[in-house]
Amino acid sequence: QVQLVESGGGLVQPGGSLRLSCVGSGTTLAIYAMGWYRQAPGKQRELVAGISVRGTINYADSVKGRFTIFRDNAKNTVSLQMGSLKPEDTAVYYCNARLAMRDYWGQGTQVTVSS
Repeated sequence: QVQLVESGGGLVQPGGSLRLSCVGSGTTLAIYAMGWYRQAPGKQRELVAGISVRGTINYADSVKGRFTIFRDNAKNTVSLQMGSLKPEDTAVYYCNARLAMRDYWGQGTQVTVSS
């Protein structure tokens, strides 16, 4: 069973950057479709970015051009590089791994964009 641990969240000013990382243990993340989701207070969890096993990438319209998702299979990680951050990006960000219609989640990391 895969276990996911996120890191890299924090407080950043508008226009700033952060990199979130998700480290997997128990198995190799290379065989999973991976994604970053976020959930703001009072809102539903939403997909921010996803990357398939073959490397196909998709982004939410709200983050296109600002966020980049990428894998490092050697380090068994999936990362989310976030730039030009806006207050509306404030949320708890979750790493997701999906295989055979089964989802695994990390514990989440808080990102707060505020001056």
